[in-house]
Amino acid sequence: MGLILNLETSSTNCSVCVAKDGIILAIRELNSANYSHAEKLHVFIEEVIEEATIKMDDIEAIAVSKGPGSYTGLRIGVSAAKGLCYALGIPLISISTLKSMASQIVDIENNVVVVPVLDARRMEVYSAVFDHQMNQVRDTKAEIIDEHSFQEYLGDATVHFVGSGAEKIKGVLNTGTVIFHTHIVPSSKEMALLSFDKFKEQKFEDVAYFEPYYLKDFVLQTKKVSNT
Repeated sequence: MGLILNLETSSTNCSVCVAKDGIILAIRELNSANYSHAEKLHVFIEEVIEEATIKMDDIEAIAVSKGPGSYTGLRIGVSAAKGLCYALGIPLISISTLKSMASQIVDIENNVVVVPVLDARRMEVYSAVFDHQMNQVRDTKAEIIDEHSFQEYLGDATVHFVGSGAEKIKGVLNTGTVIFHTHIVPSSKEMALLSFDKFKEQKFEDVAYFEPYYLKDFVLQTKKVSNT
């Protein structure tokens, strides 16, 4: 039996689910532009445990979305996951945020490419490229969007742009067969099957040394102070 607690905090969506053998037993999530993770994450954990009628000691592994994404959101999720793993003596599983997003596009055909894109700053996005079998066919990047972006995939294939960064792409690209899914956010729902697959293969992280996949350095935004 694989009873896994899945935590997703890499974007505006604070999402928690508990799943058994990849099947969700209970889920809580709140997509808020104000980033509710610090207030809601542990509340959601308690609620899904109660709804699933299990005890925390029954959990066999903790899965966490590893990024890329919000620096603060990732820190909150990974810190909670590591703390639970230490307290319960159970393994840690990390899930690619972008693969989890891409997995929301289902029933796709051979000539389809899925490009999950998370909004970064200005015209920048975090992105990766997956084929119809969810194999990653291009490295994860932080890149600036312009009219030349993703042109190599805009030939015969239908390209699905998935996530908050798709809005930026929509305003730039005007060629190819493309479908934009700007409403999709990372969710623990898609993590359930991905984490169970890793659990079966015992693909665990070192709890002591695991860090989120930030992809680029955190930049602290400060207000300018007037000298007048």
